[in-house]
Amino acid sequence: MIRKIHEAREEEGFTLIELLVVVIIIGILAAIAIPTFLNQREKAWQSAAKSDLRNSAVVMEEHFNDTGSYANYAGTFKTSDGVTVTIAATPAASTTVYCLNADHAKLGAAGSVDFHLNSTVGKPAANACA
Repeated sequence: MIRKIHEAREEEGFTLIELLVVVIIIGILAAIAIPTFLNQREKAWQSAAKSDLRNSAVVMEEHFNDTGSYANYAGTFKTSDGVTVTIAATPAASTTVYCLNADHAKLGAAGSVDFHLNSTVGKPAANACA
């Protein structure tokens, strides 16, 4: 009878080593997955800023088609949550060039990436307008 009780005790539950191995494996998987997830969020915020920048460029082109100039655009740009699009330099009435800046609030000061688009380049680029 004592032998049966002793054998039953040996077979139930997990050993401390087995539990430690599982915890270590979960820790390694988390160390791999969490930075990847955070990086994808940052890329999504950057994509939102670029998309809003392109949409704002369309608004500027519509203004040019209506008035013949990029100057004196007084409207605002519709943007995604957290994205700010600004006209970096207000062009003179005679110019046919504009430059827009876009930034996402969630990128923060340390990870902030300003994107700019001007009418001569035609696609978003990193950093601010020159």
